[in-house]
Amino acid sequence: MSGVRVLVGTRKGAFILTADGKREKWDVSGPHFAGWEMYHLKGSPVDPNCIYASQTSGWYGQMIQRSDDGGKTWRTPGGEKMPEPGAPPTGIANKFSYDTSPETGKPLTTHQFYDGTQHPWQFKRVWHLEPSLTDPDVVYAGIEDAAIFRSTDGAKSWHELAGLRGHGTGPKWQPGAGGMCLHTIILDPSNPKRIVIAISAAGAFRTDDGGETWKPINKGLHSQYIPDPNAEVGHCVHHVAMNPKRPNTLFMQKHWDVMRSDDAGDSWKEVSGNLPTDFGFVIDVHAHEPETIYVVPIKSDSEHFVPEGKLRVYRSKAGGNEWEALTKGLPQSNCYVNVLRDAMAVDSLDKCGVYFGTSGGQVYASNDAGNSWNAIVHDLPAVLSVEVQTLK
Repeated sequence: MSGVRVLVGTRKGAFILTADGKREKWDVSGPHFAGWEMYHLKGSPVDPNCIYASQTSGWYGQMIQRSDDGGKTWRTPGGEKMPEPGAPPTGIANKFSYDTSPETGKPLTTHQFYDGTQHPWQFKRVWHLEPSLTDPDVVYAGIEDAAIFRSTDGAKSWHELAGLRGHGTGPKWQPGAGGMCLHTIILDPSNPKRIVIAISAAGAFRTDDGGETWKPINKGLHSQYIPDPNAEVGHCVHHVAMNPKRPNTLFMQKHWDVMRSDDAGDSWKEVSGNLPTDFGFVIDVHAHEPETIYVVPIKSDSEHFVPEGKLRVYRSKAGGNEWEALTKGLPQSNCYVNVLRDAMAVDSLDKCGVYFGTSGGQVYASNDAGNSWNAIVHDLPAVLSVEVQTLK
């Protein structure tokens, strides 16, 4: 029987949840890397037993972990030694070195800081890992300060796709409240040279030549906090999602507004419709119904919790504008959690399963496309990311 494996990254470790195709009884493994911030875990679509994980600490720095047995055991691909408890900070595993200009040896460019001054790029952490659709040893990393890197040797070494950061708008990029992070990487299954990324708070970008050159894809976005609300860059995109069967259609949860593009990001239109608030972080698309999308509205950009103390997933079966609240099995009073940008995922079983994790440490699952929910695990550390593997 088919099964699923849910990969959960939290503030204090990683957890792996497994179930058979009925998705009713769950086994919980973890915490892996207890005490570390696990920003993202994701498995290879080519080899489901190959899983990459971003392990980071303000004390010890950044580590990349890889498992080749579905998360039972892990190793640092470059052979780095894990720091001993109580050891001094090292930062030895920071292999994400920004590209520099061959003429000067100085940083390729600078970016705008919170106070409006220009600031050099400084590596802080890996926010997102995106394994290749065709090769388990190729993986992309989205980092803070915002840049995209690629490894072709199973995460032993990394090389920046510097055309993104070197795009002429780089000096206009600036951090959002949570930093200047590249958090979304979408690989187009119909075009191996096309990649879509998103940065908070610069906007969305696309390459059509494998990462050599990039262009902003923010036409139609409007942002109230920047001097020119229709600017080419500077928009705080929170997440972008795509159904692989229809790669030209993208859905976006922006700082405010839920948006849709049907031309691979060349233009956008708002589809917030009747949502109680169009602020939020997460958005995802049904595995089999490209017009069915899911969001979790959050009260505001200063109050990062659900409105009215009610945890509601909203679903549109019309590609946006018309939304219904999904509440069965979710707390509808005294609930004040957030759902972060990488904390929702869908499986590809029938009926499509939907999963999300909260800042309160719950992971909720629906085995009927959102009609009903149950908490498959409680009381974890705050959830940063949720990914799902459909196993055969």
